Amino acid sequence: MKKTPDLRGEWLSLLSEEFASDYMQDLGDFLRNEKAAGKEIYPPGAEFFAALQATRPEDVKVVILGQDPYHGPGQAHGLSFSVRGDQRIPPSLQNIFQELADDLGCSKPASGDLTAWAEQGVLLLNSVLSVERALPNSHQGKGWERFTDAVVALINEQPQPTVFLLWGAQAQRKGAAIDQTRHCVLTAPHPSPLSAHRGFMGCRHFSAANRFLIERQREPIDWSL
Repeated sequence: MKKTPDLRGEWLSLLSEEFASDYMQDLGDFLRNEKAAGKEIYPPGAEFFAALQATRPEDVKVVILGQDPYHGPGQAHGLSFSVRGDQRIPPSLQNIFQELADDLGCSKPASGDLTAWAEQGVLLLNSVLSVERALPNSHQGKGWERFTDAVVALINEQPQPTVFLLWGAQAQRKGAAIDQTRHCVLTAPHPSPLSAHRGFMGCRHFSAANRFLIERQREPIDWSL
């Protein structure tokens, strides 16, 4: 990518080899060509790296891996599962909020904006960081997966113990190499209405994540929104 990405300097430094690589140059060319052809890309380019803007690498406590951004107008803003505050809460996020209520007794939020989690050290990272309007998975295989694999590998190498919430087969494949002797890996089916009843509902991952953090002298997450 020719333009300096919008993300914190700590991440820029750690990921400098990725940004200088041929595959990221090719990805940048692809995105520029798509925009030049008049295609509508979500989220806006300034928010591709919003998950990495919100917290420093050493402050990451929990990682929630998503797939690709929401593909409807005004929804995606660079954080997995999150939508802007003026948008309807998507079904998968409704199920996340229901599980949160069942697990910790949190009241269901009126907004689907998860920025407050990100600011506490919850890395809300999609595997693919852009999408064309109304075309889910349209930017798969263009290079984003390799980049976000590098982000996951970096967090895995960090000394501080971290919780990885891997919901669905794709997230679980992406997290397969995480060192479980240092980090906590919690798996469940995806919260989509198609699969949530197979074990996401009732997984109690939010309380389990906080127990792990407290046991390792890290500040727990305030999951209420």
